[in-house]
Amino acid sequence: MDDLTALVRAFAEERDWQQFHTPKNLAMALAGEVGELVAEFQWLTPEQAATVMDDPEAGARVRAEIGDVMIYLTRLADVLGIDLTEAAVAKLAEVSVRYPAGEVRGSAAKR
Repeated sequence: MDDLTALVRAFAEERDWQQFHTPKNLAMALAGEVGELVAEFQWLTPEQAATVMDDPEAGARVRAEIGDVMIYLTRLADVLGIDLTEAAVAKLAEVSVRYPAGEVRGSAAKR
């Protein structure tokens, strides 16, 4: 993650884009890219969605959109001073308490 963060930061700095990379702007850009990712799955059946990467054209679009999402998420976390790995590990620890495996296995119910 540190290497990716450094690459994304350098990319922005080389273009003098830090001035535009406010948390608000980055969050909005991230939401837009997530929307583009969602659009790739919008009219697919569950079966088609599960095998989307088998289609070279659709798979390339999904891969590109996931790349965009990752870049904006990485940049947003960097600007906010959030360690993405640490945040994810902490969140997993939190939800493991709320959703104990022995109690929720096989259920999608919210708690």
